[in-house]
Amino acid sequence: MTRLPRIAVLVSASFLAVAPLQTQAQGLFAPVITVNEKAITGYELEQRMALMQALGAPGNLEKDARDALIEDRLKVEAAQRLGFTISEEQIQAAMEEFAGRANLTMDQFYKVLSDEGVSRETYRDFIVAGATWRELIRARFASRVDVQESEVSRAQAGLKGGTTAGAQILMSEIIIPVPPGREAEAQDLASEISQITSYEDFAAAARRFSASPTRDQGGRINWMPLTNLPPQLRATFMEMEPGDVSEPVPLPNAIAIFQLRGLQEGAVTAVDYSEIDYMTYYIDGGQSVEALTRAAEIKADIDRCDDLYAVNKGQPAELLERHKEAPGAIPSDIALELAKMDNGEISTALTRNGGQTMVFLMLCGRTAKQFADVPRDTIRLNLQNERLGAYADGYLAQLRAEARIVEK
Repeated sequence: MTRLPRIAVLVSASFLAVAPLQTQAQGLFAPVITVNEKAITGYELEQRMALMQALGAPGNLEKDARDALIEDRLKVEAAQRLGFTISEEQIQAAMEEFAGRANLTMDQFYKVLSDEGVSRETYRDFIVAGATWRELIRARFASRVDVQESEVSRAQAGLKGGTTAGAQILMSEIIIPVPPGREAEAQDLASEISQITSYEDFAAAARRFSASPTRDQGGRINWMPLTNLPPQLRATFMEMEPGDVSEPVPLPNAIAIFQLRGLQEGAVTAVDYSEIDYMTYYIDGGQSVEALTRAAEIKADIDRCDDLYAVNKGQPAELLERHKEAPGAIPSDIALELAKMDNGEISTALTRNGGQTMVFLMLCGRTAKQFADVPRDTIRLNLQNERLGAYADGYLAQLRAEARIVEK
């Protein structure tokens, strides 16, 4: 294995220079941010961006890297102020555990990072800040986290399929197609749309630019369980407020922009899924009248996924595929379409082969994760970690509000 999941190959030219000019070096190591008078250099910023890119982080890399470095400075400073340190053994264990998430040894992980222009020191600093912060939060707040047996019982009942307070989301979407050779034009349009600040303007942009069938409704999608969404989008929406518009999200042959219109907790069955069962049938002609007519004929003739086998009888086997995949393994554009669908529903919104092939997509079913045998100690630990996470978020927000942060 030579690459981490979703690693991109764009590496800053500064990492390729063997002997940069002295003036370039001076500029690279000049402060770009100060946090309580402590500098973050341009080199550190470029290194963090390269690390985030290697790990497949979405969104605006420079902005997110700046925020992450500021937060790391605040975390380390708080630990130093309280005289809190972690051992070299803890650091090495944390570094190995993180590499193990990609099923790599430390040497393999270092090799991949090196290929992407990331130094060992950058990776170590990243791990030290996170590991120190976790231990600091446990030491500072663990005594305040008291999980009662009754809470464990209620959580266990919910995990077994009981009615729990599950989040539902109301959103709008704009799907911008990206024809070959026009990537920059599509990205510019997506960046412009992401600056929209009103529901009316977003709806107008959806009607004008979106390739999704929802464009006729101004991009609006009805309420759906948050757990229906691809895992990579859930965190994005949880950080947004109603009216906020997301950064452009890359999809195969397209770019998506989302606007949050509502997020609510309610007495609904909160279900997470271990596997999604769906089928794809490929029709020549993309979104042409002929292809859409053929799709409508198929839709009228079938009631369930297994009926598609008869539709494909006598045709090349590769035209029809059945997929049973974990939510995080599904291509992002297909996952987004499936999120809007109930069992047995069909979508013809997607294409492949540069828009020349329609994807006739049918949802066969979702398999809920089975939690009946989860030990009570595991549930208790999860509840404790959730509460510690809330304390950590509040403490970090306080540190940031009190800090002197200057960005250049």
